[in-house]
Amino acid sequence: MLRKRWLLAALVGAALALTPGSEVGAGDQPKGFVKLFNGTDFDGWKVPEGDNGHWKILEGGVLDYDAKSEAKKDKNLWTKKSFKNFTLRLDWRLKTDKGYMNKVPVILPDGSHKKGDDGKELKVEIEDVDSGIYLRGSSKAQVNIWMWPVGSGEVYGYRTDAKMPKEVRAGVTPKKNMDRPRGEWNSFEITLKGDRLWVKLNGEEVITNAQLPNIPAEGPIALQHHGSWNAKTGQWSGPPSLVQFKNVFIKELD
Repeated sequence: MLRKRWLLAALVGAALALTPGSEVGAGDQPKGFVKLFNGTDFDGWKVPEGDNGHWKILEGGVLDYDAKSEAKKDKNLWTKKSFKNFTLRLDWRLKTDKGYMNKVPVILPDGSHKKGDDGKELKVEIEDVDSGIYLRGSSKAQVNIWMWPVGSGEVYGYRTDAKMPKEVRAGVTPKKNMDRPRGEWNSFEITLKGDRLWVKLNGEEVITNAQLPNIPAEGPIALQHHGSWNAKTGQWSGPPSLVQFKNVFIKELD
């Protein structure tokens, strides 16, 4: 009996160690992947001109952003290198600093917004923060990181494009919400082949073989800036990208 209990405890411990995003072994470089962020400096990245230290690196290899970049133009953090087909793995978390009170729609499985009996969109109020991953240099091809009830992994630019076929808008809508509570680490695995996208969040596939029509064939990857801070009022004018990243790896595919 004691031996069985010992074996069960060992198996549970091993399973926890392999849980996506867990601290045990989470920073190990996956086989076939290379580091996209080295954890110590911005080698390989383009820090926005005039940013003034708002994109910064903390101890433990954490890339931190406070959504207050002072850059006059693009505030996103872009890779210097462009990519075609790849699998990207990274850990992210939304910080618990005060966000933006926002009323957001309830997104249905087909990507449309739920409406009430009066024909108006139903909305829920949340404390919102928002970031994402731009693929191949395209803000439209953005894998969302946010607080909306539908969950992260959604591709907003395609889902909300009324010109896109229904199957495209449904395909970029997450099948389930796999986000962990705000402040906890999450793990993305994003695979892009041609114009097809797969997204795993915390080990569960939330986007499967979604089509992204007319996505560029090649381009850099970006960590997204979102929101605007009003220093006079001390308030956000939109959902801020209060976000951190770590363990960023990429594998280029044929």
